[in-house]
Amino acid sequence: MKEIIEKELNVENMIYEIDGKEVMLDSDLAKLYQVETKRINEAVKNNPEKFPERFSYVLDDKSITFLRSKFSTLEIKGQGKYSKYAPRVFTEQGIYMLATVLKSSVATKVSIRIMDTFVHMRHYINFNRDFLPHKFMLLEEKVDINTKRIDELFDRFSPKDIAKNAMFLEGHFYDAYSLLLAIFDTAKEEIIIIDNYASKELLDILRNIDKKIIIVSKNIDEILKQKYESQYKNVQFIKTDAIHDRFIIIDRKTLYHSGESFKDIGKKCGVIMELTDKFYLPKLLEIVDKEIEIQE
Repeated sequence: MKEIIEKELNVENMIYEIDGKEVMLDSDLAKLYQVETKRINEAVKNNPEKFPERFSYVLDDKSITFLRSKFSTLEIKGQGKYSKYAPRVFTEQGIYMLATVLKSSVATKVSIRIMDTFVHMRHYINFNRDFLPHKFMLLEEKVDINTKRIDELFDRFSPKDIAKNAMFLEGHFYDAYSLLLAIFDTAKEEIIIIDNYASKELLDILRNIDKKIIIVSKNIDEILKQKYESQYKNVQFIKTDAIHDRFIIIDRKTLYHSGESFKDIGKKCGVIMELTDKFYLPKLLEIVDKEIEIQE
């Protein structure tokens, strides 16, 4: 039954643009998370410090009228035809924070699905200005630009063009997540991640990547590692404190450096950049391969 529900609920059709921001309604998130809408609003009420206005806010009458006039299929229902309470909306950062508050397996799974959707949409929006007719740029007509069209555009560009060097600002969790995915997407065979604080947040991203992945870290939680390996077989864990900084190595050819741990990426202003100096990559690979040999 849950599989049927998940197929019917299209995330792309639940994202609206209001005042230049892409947001999702509390009622739509409730459907995806399989909870009552009041549970979503209770989460905000009980954790006000985690939901500043840039993360989540209640729509005013003007915005509600705009949504209903633009999207004839939109229904904001309550106990009557329409709810007596104005709907609350969540930005990308708000959705991320909501998942951390709800703390359920469904919320985690669905949040990753929502993140993926926002990532694809952002790539689409960034590139369609130059490569698609103007009529497809009207976000206010709802992002009814379906997944097929998004994927077709995304396939036209190498993720490497997207993920050269990038800076993300404090609280830009999805921008940081988008960048990581774009970098990982450039790999054809292998991803090596060097991060002394590799954690569950990183594994949540990696579990759906069908490539060989090596995590090099001095702080690998053994219980987390055992649980992950019992279900997923794509990651090899190498425990060592031989390397201090954070790096990503793609197919043993491309090297990226990160200014902060991947578990914290997006929390503060940070940068990920490609290191093109040919000195660093072979030295790092030499250390990694030595540690792999020792532990095998």
